[in-house]
Order: sequence, then C-alpha cells, then structure tokens
Amino acid sequence: MQENLNKKIGGSASEHYDSDAAQLASLGYESEFRRDMSPWANFSLGFTYLSPVVGVYSLFAYALAQGGPPMIWSFFIVGLGQLLVALVFSEIVAQYPVAGGVYPWARRLWGRKWAWMTGWVYLMALLVTIASVAYGAGPYLAQVLGFEVSVDSAILCAVVLLALSTIINFLGTKVLAAAAVIGFAAELIGALVVGFWLLITQRVHGLDVLFDSFGAQGSHSYMYAFAAAGLIGIFQYYGFEACGDVAEEVPNPGVLIPKAMRRTIYIGGAAATFVCLALVLSVADIPAVIAGKDVTPVDTLLNDAFGAVGAKIVLGIVLISFLSCVMSLQAAASRLAYSYGRDDMIVGSRLLKKFSAARHIPPYALLLAAIVPALIVLGSKVSTDALTKVISFAAFGIYLGFQMVVFAALRARLKGWKPSGKYQLGKWGLPVNIGALVYGIIAMINMCWPRTPDAPWYDNYIVLVSGVIVVGIGLLYMMIHRSYGHSNVPYNVAIPKKYISHKNKRNDMSM
Repeated sequence: MQENLNKKIGGSASEHYDSDAAQLASLGYESEFRRDMSPWANFSLGFTYLSPVVGVYSLFAYALAQGGPPMIWSFFIVGLGQLLVALVFSEIVAQYPVAGGVYPWARRLWGRKWAWMTGWVYLMALLVTIASVAYGAGPYLAQVLGFEVSVDSAILCAVVLLALSTIINFLGTKVLAAAAVIGFAAELIGALVVGFWLLITQRVHGLDVLFDSFGAQGSHSYMYAFAAAGLIGIFQYYGFEACGDVAEEVPNPGVLIPKAMRRTIYIGGAAATFVCLALVLSVADIPAVIAGKDVTPVDTLLNDAFGAVGAKIVLGIVLISFLSCVMSLQAAASRLAYSYGRDDMIVGSRLLKKFSAARHIPPYALLLAAIVPALIVLGSKVSTDALTKVISFAAFGIYLGFQMVVFAALRARLKGWKPSGKYQLGKWGLPVNIGALVYGIIAMINMCWPRTPDAPWYDNYIVLVSGVIVVGIGLLYMMIHRSYGHSNVPYNVAIPKKYISHKNKRNDMSM
C-alpha cells in the first residue's frame, strides 16, 4: 500500500509529508489535518462539486427555451474561460497550499482587508449554493420516495440530504474522499449510460440541429438569446477550486492539486457537454420547449426512455450526484470557515477554529455549513419567492470571489510577483491572468444583465442587487468589527519588498 501511495504522489510519502509540513510552517501554520486524500479523491471532490449531472439537469429546460440547441456551444466558450481561471489558481495554490482556498490566497497576494472581503463573498455564496442544490434535489427525492412534489416535501427532502451530507463530512477526510470517489463514479456512469441510451433509443435529430435556433431569439439578435442560454455553461464550470480548499489534506499539493483542477475542467466539462448533447438530440418537440409548452423536457425524456421504474433508477443516480455535490460544497465551505476562524477573522472564530483530533475535521465550521443552508431552505416555507432572491446570488458570488483572487494575482504580477511553487505558467502567466480576468468580468456582466423588463426593477436586477447587498453588509461589518486586523499571520507577501515604496508599504500594511 505504501508503494502505491508513493507512486501516486511521486516519490516517498514520508518525504512529501515532511516537505509539505515545512512549506506550511513557512506560511505561518502547523496543520491539524491529515493528508489522507489521494489525487483521484481530490479530483473527485472538484468533479462532484462541479457536478455535470446536477448542472445540466437543473438548467437544461431554461437554456433550451432561451437559445435553442446552439446553447450547447456555451460549454466550450465557458470551459475555455474557466480553464484560464483554473490555471491562475493552480499557480497560486502551488505556492500557497493552505486550507480555505480563495481567502488565504487573497491574503498573501494582496492583504488582510481584500482577503477578508474575498472570503466573506465566497463563504456567503457557498452557503447559499449548498441550500440551492439541496432544495433543487428535493423534488427528485420526493419522486423516488413516491411523495407528492410540494414545498413541504421539497423542504423535508432537502433537510434530509443536508443531514446525510453533514454526517459523511463528520466522519473525516478518508470517508469524505471515499464518498467523493463514489459520487464521481455515479456521476460518470449516470452521464455516460443515460447519454448513450438516449442517443441509441431516443435520438430524433442530427448534429445539424446544433446550429438551428428554432427562432428562440424572437425579434432580438441571436447573441442576446445565446448570452441568456449561456448561463447553463457559466453555472456549470466551477468546483475546481474545491480541490485547493482542502490543500492541507492532500500530499504534495503543489503538484497534485493543479492536476486535479485541470482534470475537473476537462473531464467535468466533457461529461456535461455529452449529457447536454444527448438531451438536445433526443427532445422530439424543441419548439414546444421554446414556447413554454413543455417545461420539464428532462423528465419527459427519462420517462419515455426508461419507463416509470427505470426513470426512478436514473433519478436515484441523479440523487447520488446531488448528495455528492452538497457534500463537496460543505467540505469547501467548512474549510474556508475554519481558515477564517484560525486567523481570528470573524465573530465566532473561537468555535470555527476548533478541530476534532479524533476525526481530523473542524466540527463547528462543518455545522455552520449545514445549519445556515438548512435555515435558508426552511425560509422557503415562508416565501418561495424570497428563497429565489437569496439563491440568485449563488453563482454570481462564486464568480465574484474568483475574480477578486484573479485581480489580486494580476496586481501582484504587475508589482513583481513571480510564482515560485511547483506549478508555474512562466511567460504565459501574465496573458493567462489577463484573459481570466476579462472572461470573469464578461461572465458576471452576463449574469447581472436584466432580462425581465416587465418585472419590478429590483427583480429585473436581482443578481446585481443581491451582490451589492452582500458586499455592503460585508463592508459594514468590516467597519464595525474590524476582524481583518486581529491576526498577523503572513499577508501581502507575494510582492517583493523592493517593489514597494515606503508609502505603498504603509498602505499595504493597512490592507
């Protein structure tokens, strides 16, 4: 077994553990985590967070109605854009392999204030995303169990899913890693088996349909319709950062995590595109979906292709995908909350930084990643509309957190930062960084773009409004509590001191 581990991580495990501990110590920490997560488990964690089955099944009907079959090309465009972001993250995590991902990265690239806000935005987005995925799984679980699909059954099923995911996370890194691999297998089997079966038994269109919009754009330019439909791609390609959130649980993280991030984009993107392709080619009446007459084309297809019993089996696989996705999101959110707490950056740090020596997990940070999403889900009992408004922030918040890190990395490069980890882009670092920032800004503008002119302005701009509210609350919190200044753990260390003037140095120290 030891030989297998050595092969997987490239060299002697004990040598890597000593080297990893020394690197972490140079960054100001002595880790309490165990490095029990294998390369494939780390990749599986990112893959199940990205979750091609969950992403495609959740947004397929919307995307097809908005842009028709050509919406599938958004997977290629967004995949390339997010690959640029993943490459930037790969350089950063290789140099700063610290649990929590975007917060500790931003701390070292820029400073404490920027890091605090980056972590705040990303944590809020993760907690909301956990709630949205769990709530989205509710109707599927209700169907499998034979319940009537309603708000009450969706809430009950979502809470059950959250509880099960929390239990798995509480069992420790080894169990989480095993569950992630099982989730990856279920996702891949679900994508390939369902996709091929649909293509063999239900396909009614040729590949030429991928260039036919069926008039989905109406009187507008097709680019307008494609941008709206392209949200299926934008909402699909994140999750790779979860590989870096557990950096202290992976041996030789500077080599293995960048590989896992890239694999998540390649394999996850390919699986999502294949599932979407199979669905598009199998929908018999595409104009009915565009006209809003068939609002559940995925359910229609599954029932036609597999029958009532077979459809339930497929839904069971889909539920495993939802569970794996929630589990991976919780793991990412808990590591971020723990990282925040370890640096005394937020109210409740005393609890958030507590660590279970027996399970090697941060128990209170995990509870936070379960209780807050559960409360958001329960809020739908009061108002489903309110839940929709809260959830609208999810994807935008994650992209905003990403781009805060990407921008911090670009600023650091321009001030002299030269990545020194085991993964480096070399001369391509600057153009890739610029490309990642440009892509991210365009994607966020697309998410915020108002598309419901008949709705009240606050609903038409709900994504932007929710983002402003979260950032505004964060700024208010920073002014009142000033948690960002409570720890002197290394910050603003990426930029060589010779590039910082005395005046800038004082400014950076305040960050």
